[in-house]
Amino acid sequence: MIRRIVDSFACLLVRLLVAAVQAMPLDMADSLCRGLAAVLSSPIGLRRATFDRNMELVFPDATAGQRQSLRRAMWHHLLLMTCEIAWAARRLHLSNWPKIVRLRNNRTLLRQLLSQRPSVVVTGHFGNFEIGGYLIGMMGFPTVTIARRLDNEPIHRFVERFRSAHGQFMVDKDGCAAMIDRHLNQGGALSILADQHAGEKGLWSEFLGVDASCHKALALFTLTSGAPMLVSATVRLGRPMWFESGCFAVADPERDSHQACGGVRELTRWYNDRLGELIGASVEQYWWVHRRWRARGKARKRTGISPNPMPNPAFDRENAA
Repeated sequence: MIRRIVDSFACLLVRLLVAAVQAMPLDMADSLCRGLAAVLSSPIGLRRATFDRNMELVFPDATAGQRQSLRRAMWHHLLLMTCEIAWAARRLHLSNWPKIVRLRNNRTLLRQLLSQRPSVVVTGHFGNFEIGGYLIGMMGFPTVTIARRLDNEPIHRFVERFRSAHGQFMVDKDGCAAMIDRHLNQGGALSILADQHAGEKGLWSEFLGVDASCHKALALFTLTSGAPMLVSATVRLGRPMWFESGCFAVADPERDSHQACGGVRELTRWYNDRLGELIGASVEQYWWVHRRWRARGKARKRTGISPNPMPNPAFDRENAA
């Protein structure tokens, strides 16, 4: 009973906060997010140990000033992402979406979604992936998304109502394999975050130049069903509620059998590399407080991955602002 009361009170606070954000002008919310980001990136800020560990692994040569700038820009992005999710239900519609989202490779994406073949859409804790899923559903393309159930049941139901408002169906990651197989065999679309830690029994592959444990199921969904894998992202373009979203790479088992789709390991390496390229172009929009690298993770740099986040043009503009 005490747990239910606490959860209900927390949900009430969340809904009041969402209502306040929905009433804010974009510029006011943006300024508020910048102020809160300065607090969260201070020495006593949240998840600082996780951020510092990730920096040691991925950007070991970055200076203290560069890390602090990236930490502050990341928190600004995460806070602004939360505001954009709250705004979406009232400000993102079929009548105005071209003013909010610019599509990339839309013909490739639409060709696949309109075909009779299944598809596996992978993204990561990068950009505003919630807006991407919301937009696809709003356009009439229902997807199934695998996600962990939130511990707070009232908040879970509240978040799920947003996600499923336009046909994005959420399933719990535990025990969902059989249902996903049926969905893909019927030509459905699966959307999944590909940068989740899979534990010691996962497939170890490099992500941003560092060993990371990856779920084998992502590649198996594509290889066993023949579904093309699409690497997708929704990236903010300099101001609140203005994004570029779309398909950035495709691996098709019917066409790439001897390359990306040669096996589970090859396909896993392929989508990790593609996500790494996207993150490298907008490093401040990745969740650097996400515990992606655990246990066996070692900082093994790979050719082409820069240890210095500052040359990224998008990050330079963010830092200057």
